[in-house]
Amino acid sequence: MTQPLSELTTIHVGGKPERIHVANSRDELISIAKDVWARTDNWLVLGGGSNLVAADELPGLEVILVRNLGVEYKGQGRVRVQAGENWNDFVVHTAKQGLAGIESLAGIPGTVGAAPIQNIGAYGQELSLTLHSLEFLDFNTGELQIMSKTDCGFGYRDSIFKQGKQGLITWVEFQFFTDLPAAHNELLEARVEEVIGQRSAKGMVLEDKDHDTWSCGSFFTNPIVSESFAKTLPLDAPQWPTEADDGMTVKLSAAWLIEQSGIHKGFSLPGSKAAISSKHALAITNRGDATAKEVTELARYIQTQVSNKFGINLVPEPNLIGF
Repeated sequence: MTQPLSELTTIHVGGKPERIHVANSRDELISIAKDVWARTDNWLVLGGGSNLVAADELPGLEVILVRNLGVEYKGQGRVRVQAGENWNDFVVHTAKQGLAGIESLAGIPGTVGAAPIQNIGAYGQELSLTLHSLEFLDFNTGELQIMSKTDCGFGYRDSIFKQGKQGLITWVEFQFFTDLPAAHNELLEARVEEVIGQRSAKGMVLEDKDHDTWSCGSFFTNPIVSESFAKTLPLDAPQWPTEADDGMTVKLSAAWLIEQSGIHKGFSLPGSKAAISSKHALAITNRGDATAKEVTELARYIQTQVSNKFGINLVPEPNLIGF
């Protein structure tokens, strides 16, 4: 099987790989991965395609498409979820079951197996707060291992997997909060609806016919700087104190930095079909038939403008494949 990755990613860019292998079960996922890895180093594990930008040409690339499904209740708030399950559907499901801990992560596109890679987070919650363990197939050893939360090296939109640990996740197990009043179920469901509404207002909920939502979500992470550097910024610059191993730091708003650098919502480079979302300055969108080259050109332009204005290097959040 093969088709362009523009048909399998939320930003709708990307060329046609050499081959796409579809894994519909955990065992099939493991078998396919080992077979592909034995042949080539040019491979990609693809879930919902919500956090990557693939190049327009992908010679030799083999894609492992994760489609294994299943939700297993272990009792006392412990739930094991297969990697191919849709993340938002799972969030909605847990809220209805009265399982608290990820309700503010509703509306985020992608699959459950991809969620730990960047430790997805929003509105005060992060995946790492409820993740208990996961099963990981290691590319270098070919061995399966059960990894705990500590093993995953979670940080702000970061994990050991983003730092170079290669392989794939087959399932994820969560430990939810369950000792809550019965009325809390309704509150959880209301919170899910509220979050989806907030994300939709920012164009962050994918809709096939709305090109303003054809994106990877937030394209850049919010930069974290020293307290002394933060004091050099204008007084109206949004800042949130954070704590690092070497002392206090400050998280800044990447969206604010972009707009203050003269890049407004809806901005695009001349002749380009890639543009900033009309609703949110942090999202780069595909206005219909943009190329991956146009997306990355706009990203580099934004980085240059912010760097020139504030001396801050914005870091892309999506994975860039084939560049």
